[in-house]
Amino acid sequence: MALVEVKNLKKYFYGPKGAVHAVDDVTMNIGAGETMGVVGESGCGKSTLGRTIIHLQKSTGGSVHFNGKDITNPTPQELKKLRSDVQIIFQDPYSSLNPRMTVEDTIKEPLLISGKCDKQNVDAETERLMDMVGIARRIKMSYPHELDGGRRQRVGIARALALDPKFIVCDEPVSALDVSIQAQILNLLMDLQEEHGLAYMFITHNMSVVRHISHNISVMYLGQLVETSPTKELFAEPLHPYTKALLSAIPTTDILHPKERIVLKGEITSPIDPPPGCRFADRCVYATENCRKPQKLEEIKPGHFVSCCRVREINSL
Repeated sequence: MALVEVKNLKKYFYGPKGAVHAVDDVTMNIGAGETMGVVGESGCGKSTLGRTIIHLQKSTGGSVHFNGKDITNPTPQELKKLRSDVQIIFQDPYSSLNPRMTVEDTIKEPLLISGKCDKQNVDAETERLMDMVGIARRIKMSYPHELDGGRRQRVGIARALALDPKFIVCDEPVSALDVSIQAQILNLLMDLQEEHGLAYMFITHNMSVVRHISHNISVMYLGQLVETSPTKELFAEPLHPYTKALLSAIPTTDILHPKERIVLKGEITSPIDPPPGCRFADRCVYATENCRKPQKLEEIKPGHFVSCCRVREINSL
């Protein structure tokens, strides 16, 4: 049984011109101790998906199960308990921290509010969390503006770990950091996963990063999943035309075997009340009339799901 089960999840934002289908009919499973990478271009709904799963935003439809329990519409009491099991690491480590709170106060806050620690043992638990994520105790009285990006993100990670969660949404946690610091944070997250059995949803634009950290990868396009596969298989044999275009954009230093870059053309389908059918069709060179019909993820190979009528036709031959 998967730790996190998402079925037909929807999140629409309503405006005067119609409903923006930010997340539309998404289904995925994340196992305990595993990382699900979620990739796609800006505006495709990655962050909204993560926030909706952990109830930072209320879903429009579908269901979410955590550890076998339906958490789609939790009561306030259930939601408070759920906060101990699911957490998030935000993209910008500076704006996600309170500028008026020190490192120590930031980490202490969830411990005291949740009742996990009282005032007698909260100091020891705070120092334990700082040691766990590699924050020197000498900076515990520092404010966010006094820290570099890497230390700020470590504070965010420590805050997320404070209540011993089982599942963490990592919303582009290294995109705002220098490359050398990115490697440190990624290695820290992987070490913490191995030590505590954490499950991650890792949202990113960086295909090299997601290849390094993820067990499985889901590719999003305009609110929908177009392909889901184990990481090695996705990079070895991508099936959806959009996935192939994403992978072709990864820079390479091999001048003897240059990649053929797939340049996408055409207009992006509007996310406001989009028509049925494949939302990538207007930019796909293989599009046919069948692509205008409703599509759904289908298992083409064991564990490899694709939403593309052309791929289904080729594999059925």
